[in-house]
Amino acid sequence: MNDERLPPGLYVVATPIGNLGDFTPRAAETLRRAELVLAEDKRVSAKLLAHAGAKTRMATYHDHTSEAERDAIVARLGGEAIALVSDAGTPLISDPGYKLVRAAREAGHAVHTVPGPSAVIAALTLAGLPTDRFLFAGFLPPKAKARADAVEELSGLRATLVFYESGPRLADSLEALRDGLGERDAVVVREISKLHEECVTGTLSELAERYSNNAPKGEIVIVVGPPAEAEEATDDELDTALDEALKSLSPSRAAAEVAARLSVPRKRAYARALERSK
Repeated sequence: MNDERLPPGLYVVATPIGNLGDFTPRAAETLRRAELVLAEDKRVSAKLLAHAGAKTRMATYHDHTSEAERDAIVARLGGEAIALVSDAGTPLISDPGYKLVRAAREAGHAVHTVPGPSAVIAALTLAGLPTDRFLFAGFLPPKAKARADAVEELSGLRATLVFYESGPRLADSLEALRDGLGERDAVVVREISKLHEECVTGTLSELAERYSNNAPKGEIVIVVGPPAEAEEATDDELDTALDEALKSLSPSRAAAEVAARLSVPRKRAYARALERSK
């Protein structure tokens, strides 16, 4: 066991999301050898440090840490090894750690990653949905209008979508996703790597119905598959849509609107719009 001090710099350390067996030897060694551990909640991280046999001092770093406090941390990185951990999983995923990493780099300090568990990646491996292209969208907004707007913004992406969610908000989020994305395959993954790990598959409608009056407990990830491949519109369908749009729009605007609605190339729609407008 090497307990000599680490070279100065910032060490971004991933921690288990449930099962302590996922705590890597390198992560444990980093926490033992660092001179300070920055934690979201020191009570949570104290248990992890005890498991690692680390007696390293801790300080709090979270959403409410001020810019002055962050600057003070950065000033210490030239002579100290400081580890950053979150309550569970990989720091910077849906937390403010990126501001510290950016400030450290701008100040010329070394930044190291100690990779490990991530609920996003773990949920994707369980979901059985395409993983060649995915977007992590964090938590949806709590208010209905903002939530619907956020879902609409994502609706055109041809990618698997990943969200974090809490039990009490799960049903509302699934309903918003169903209403904004249409009927897609989805998965609700709960308590990853813990004793009561659960992975429930179905369509967004089925999942919204399942959880409508049944708020589950624990940490939750929603994974939504990409939209199905749409058949390209025929010339007749395109012409009908363009004729209607041209009643009130210029050929350019009509082509843009119809191309987006029918998922056809804008160049094709514009060429047809010019012909139909003559």
